[in-house]
Amino acid sequence: MFAPTLDWGSELWISLWWIAKGWLYTAVATLIVLALIGRFTTWGKQFWRISGAYFTGRESVKVWLFLAILLLSVMINVRLDVLFTYQSNDLLTSFQVVVSGLTSDNDAVRQSGIDGFWSTIGIFSILAVLSITQLLLDMYLFQRFCLRWRAWLTDRMTGDWLDGRAYYRARFIDETIDNPDQRIQSDIDIFTATNGPLPNVPYYGSSSSLLFGAISAVVSVASFGKILWDLSGPLTMFGVTLPHAIFFIGIVYVIFASIVAFWIGRPIINLSFLNEKYNAAFRYALVRLRDASEAVAFYRGEIAERTGLRRLFAPVVTNYRRYVKRSLLFNGWNWSMGQVIVPLPYLVQFPRFAAGEIPLGALNQSASAFGAIQSGLSFFRNAYDLFAGYRAAIIRLDGLVTADEQGRALPALDVAGCTGQNVTLENVEVRTPDGTVLLDPVNLRLEPGECLMITGKSGTGKTTLLRSLAQLWPFTSGRLTYPIDENETLFLSQMPYVPLGDLRAVVSYPSKTGDIEDDRLRTALQKVALPHLVDRLDEIQDWAKVLSPGEQQRIAFARILLTRPKAVFLDESTSALDEGLELTMYDLVRTELPDTILVSVSHRSSLQRHHTRELKLLGEGAWELGVIGGEPARV
Repeated sequence: MFAPTLDWGSELWISLWWIAKGWLYTAVATLIVLALIGRFTTWGKQFWRISGAYFTGRESVKVWLFLAILLLSVMINVRLDVLFTYQSNDLLTSFQVVVSGLTSDNDAVRQSGIDGFWSTIGIFSILAVLSITQLLLDMYLFQRFCLRWRAWLTDRMTGDWLDGRAYYRARFIDETIDNPDQRIQSDIDIFTATNGPLPNVPYYGSSSSLLFGAISAVVSVASFGKILWDLSGPLTMFGVTLPHAIFFIGIVYVIFASIVAFWIGRPIINLSFLNEKYNAAFRYALVRLRDASEAVAFYRGEIAERTGLRRLFAPVVTNYRRYVKRSLLFNGWNWSMGQVIVPLPYLVQFPRFAAGEIPLGALNQSASAFGAIQSGLSFFRNAYDLFAGYRAAIIRLDGLVTADEQGRALPALDVAGCTGQNVTLENVEVRTPDGTVLLDPVNLRLEPGECLMITGKSGTGKTTLLRSLAQLWPFTSGRLTYPIDENETLFLSQMPYVPLGDLRAVVSYPSKTGDIEDDRLRTALQKVALPHLVDRLDEIQDWAKVLSPGEQQRIAFARILLTRPKAVFLDESTSALDEGLELTMYDLVRTELPDTILVSVSHRSSLQRHHTRELKLLGEGAWELGVIGGEPARV
């Protein structure tokens, strides 16, 4: 007669209790393991350094709630998998009972098998609905968690990159990094998806992540291990009897296969890191060529560019070949081990089935349980290449954090306690990276309304001095006093920065879009001789390519009028203007901002009329300071 393997009528409460206990035990064990990883492994420390703040503090309550729910989803999924094996056992057993009733001409037995079949189909329908619901909710919650985490980490990493001008100063550290843009955009996506070297996609659920995949594997081994232990029998070979043979054979087999797989796959971590590094360098070269396309076209530099691109692409190919060869060895071993093990549970259990010791359903459930255990134990072996890619992303993000910290730690001029409206340089010395003195200590003071012109031959350090005053150049010493509040001091490079967005954002920079009224923007454009742009504030263009160099420099002067700083430093900011427009721009600034301190770097003698004092750099550190038209004092 057909008899179900479980009391399905009371299984709901049994499963709920199993899920609750399993969730509690697994949560505690997971926290302990993660704490040990974070304390004793290099990559665990790097992970915590990158994103530890997300999991601490008051705002982390939602994070831990998300994780708790996702862990609960994993437990429900494992329990449903277990119940599916019992349902499958009952289904095949009902077939066997029907056949037994037919062969023995026993209608009662046959009918019990038929009734068992339909009840089993009903149970399957319920389990299927629950399983689909769980999978959809799990996918939704996991995607919400990943997106929320990525948004937080992107904001943190971009803020850390911008803080203290690390994005610029990190170029001067001993071990510079490549492509911080890719690390922020791509590696953070990989980091928060926790799915190896691949970015997140909308159909990933918790089972796709390395953490929850590992948890699911371990819980599955424990859950199905109990089933396999109960179903497995002894095996006698060469006079030796091994109790619960299939259970022990499976454990030993997977451990052996995993040890070999880890040994084969170890180089994949570095190969994955190099693959990202070389591809990023090649991609950067392509972007740089796109941005400088006009200059390259003028030079007819296509052959040189092609040679450079081939040179950068060569290591991509070389490294990828090594990557493929190692992956072939790794996957070949894993696939071979996966296929060899498939018939093992049938070989071991079939004699017991043939002897009538177990029904067909039990034989099938043994194979299913063995497959689940083998899959769970093999997770760490099969996922090693995924972990290698994920480890590479951790290394790259940790490298960015380290570079930011080192960039901020580089020396700069002392500006502590800046107050007042003047600009004062006290013993400001500028050196080259190798320590050669580029400019002997400078001492000067500029009062509101004064204008200083910095002149000298190329290579004497004019622009480097401005970089030092802007606290960008780390090879300097001394003290600087200047108006330090937001936008009270502006530094303008030869070619102004043109941000992405509409023209309103371009003209308003560095103020936030919307902080300055459109009427003021239009008035400023009129004053700097750009009337044709007045009605184009809403246009979104790549304005760095639309505007000519002369128009961009006039935009910079419009920003001065709008920001109204107390001090302005200009590095050949009128080089693209004719003398007439140059005169107009400087007269405009002096008329509208008479109390603003103006410091200009220039090769043009025509600018002298707009300045009252001159700092002339003579080379080899020497300089002289004087009143324009008067006798200079040489140092």
